Amino acid sequence: MTSSPLTLIEVEALARAAHEGQTDKAGRPYAEHLAAVAEGVRLRGGTFEQQAAAWLHDAIEDEALSLTWLDSAALPQSVKDMVLAVTKRPGEPVEQYAARILATPGALLVKEADLAHNADPVRLSVLDGPTRERLSAKYAYVRSLLGLAQPHGPGGRRKRNHGDSSRDG
Repeated sequence: MTSSPLTLIEVEALARAAHEGQTDKAGRPYAEHLAAVAEGVRLRGGTFEQQAAAWLHDAIEDEALSLTWLDSAALPQSVKDMVLAVTKRPGEPVEQYAARILATPGALLVKEADLAHNADPVRLSVLDGPTRERLSAKYAYVRSLLGLAQPHGPGGRRKRNHGDSSRDG
């Protein structure tokens, strides 16, 4: 391994290879979710480190990559910290998970983009009703624990009424 940090293109390639053959709940290639989360982070003004963490955000949890790999990877410590912050641990209360995300610099933006994509109505629409309702409630609860507004429309971004700027701020 080289001592220079991995580039974002290298991190993306690594993440895509690690999740090769995996699919999401709707049967779509898992890399589509990773790409959407990384793009969501980028669109929200995320740093290189946050974008790299977005590509890797499920790698440890899904056992696509190991903790040993992450520990020795040529990545800034902040990326490793964010990946570990958003990695759910077996039996961990969701409140503890949310607290760890809030306590880790940069991790909230990664989780916000992840939740936005997970809760995308188009993505959820292909699931059966009970699964869709269970996941929607779960995502809403996590958003509330993290202090995030509920998404409004595609992409999870709040819509602003640009005609009423007198009440902004």
